[in-house]
This record gives sequence, structure tokens and C-alpha cells, in this order.
Amino acid sequence: MGHTIQEKTKLLQRVRRLRGQVDAIERALEADVDCAQVMQLTVSVRGASSSLMAELLEDHIRMHVSDPAHERDRERAKGAKHLIEVVHAYLK
Repeated sequence: MGHTIQEKTKLLQRVRRLRGQVDAIERALEADVDCAQVMQLTVSVRGASSSLMAELLEDHIRMHVSDPAHERDRERAKGAKHLIEVVHAYLK
């Protein structure tokens, strides 16, 4: 992915947080923590993973399909903006 350093740093930070959450699940399972707590940790990982995917899809749309902020074709810009909104809503 041809992201700038700032975008790459932001994405790597998300991945590291996600890794920490998965590690927390592992520790909870090893410690025989209550199943409700393990499920809550798992829900958090799912949310973080979906959020990461939404960010990746948005970046892909902006870089490889159409960036609404720079698109000259109004309909195409509108479509790209709508697609980005749908991606975020779907992956919430």
C-alpha cells in the first residue's frame, strides 16, 4: 500500500492495539477468567478489527478509486464519499 508515513504510523498503531487486545484474550483464557469477560474482550477485538478494515477500505477508495476531496467529477466524488460512509456504517 502506498501510504504516507503518517498513515502508515496510524495503521501500525491500530494493529498494535489489536495485538494487545488479542493477547489480553489469551491471558484471560490461561487464567480461567469468567467466560463473560472473555466474550467482552473478544467483542472488543472484533470492533477494533472492523475499525481497522474500515480505515483500510477508506484509504483504498481515496487512493485507488476516487478521493472526494480532489475529484473533479461531482457525481464520482459524491459516489466515493457515499461509499466511504457506507463502509464505516457497515463495519461499525
